[in-house]
Amino acid sequence: MKKINEDYLNRKLQTLINTKNVYGTVLRVESGDGSFSWTGAAGDMQADSPYFIASVTKLYVTAVVMRLIEEQRLSLDDKIAKYLSEDEMRGLHVLKGVEYSHQITIRHLISNTSGLPDYFFHKQPDGQTAASRLLEGVDQSWPVEQTIRTVKKLKPNFEPGKKGKAAYSDTNYQILGKIIETVTGKTMGEVFQTYIFDVLDLRNTYAYQSVNDNSPVPFYYQAKRLWLPEYMASITVEGGIVSTAEEVMTFLKAFFQGRFFPAESIEQMKKWNVILPPPGLFLFGVGLEKIWTPWFISPFKPIKEILGFWGQTGSFAWYNPETDLYFCGTTNQIDGSGHAAATNSIVKIIKAKK
Repeated sequence: MKKINEDYLNRKLQTLINTKNVYGTVLRVESGDGSFSWTGAAGDMQADSPYFIASVTKLYVTAVVMRLIEEQRLSLDDKIAKYLSEDEMRGLHVLKGVEYSHQITIRHLISNTSGLPDYFFHKQPDGQTAASRLLEGVDQSWPVEQTIRTVKKLKPNFEPGKKGKAAYSDTNYQILGKIIETVTGKTMGEVFQTYIFDVLDLRNTYAYQSVNDNSPVPFYYQAKRLWLPEYMASITVEGGIVSTAEEVMTFLKAFFQGRFFPAESIEQMKKWNVILPPPGLFLFGVGLEKIWTPWFISPFKPIKEILGFWGQTGSFAWYNPETDLYFCGTTNQIDGSGHAAATNSIVKIIKAKK
């Protein structure tokens, strides 16, 4: 493969592990036809280490939702009130005295355009956030019922579906998970197992459920090692999958190559809105993200699209259609430095291939 060999990729891996506060990393690069595949690991990770894929889980949710649409069990334009109780709906989205709760659709949830505040980073009345407590190492579960109660006390970001507006909110996915469970009659762990893990014969991928399971590699916030089993076991739909780089790659290729839904449906997901930090600037579509690649990143070899998903812990799963290269792995660092380093490495590898 032009300019890309083991020595070159090892240098990119060293760049990742040399990033401040990155204590372990794994990077896998593979061509669409499988003729080229490379995996490297450094620090406290091995090539086959299981890790929390964090919000990369949401790409698996997209695959499930698209399958349910194919099965005609739901529609993106369904109002969420169709699946939630009136008690759950009442007061969910009230902005400037006007209730918009019953206007919210599944499309709004999966595209982060509902306006619902993020229970994770949004400041609560006491000035704290769920994130701040967790980043201090205070482990606690966050079931969807608690999320709904919390969000009803917070101010929404904007009206549902307001043109040009999007705000990253894990609340959207917690509610979406509840809807998926209602439609299928299964827990999200069972849904992932049935619709994805079994279909792809993934033997080392699972929804984290037991707080006694210490097999995943811990992640970090700056220099602080975090182990939050109660929390991770409670957020299956928004970030609770554990996997390996090899099996994330298997899923990523299946996603873009039409294994779960017609590949041409990807074009319909490209309804981009800009998302600002955390963890950084990127674009969000319908259950799909796009890395922001302005012209000055690669002025002589423009990069049109890098599609996939970020995870808060520095996990990633990306595809570049121009070079037909797939990338996945993690830096296991929440503070954003790992995300920046991974982006830089991915862009340079793509440029080397072009």
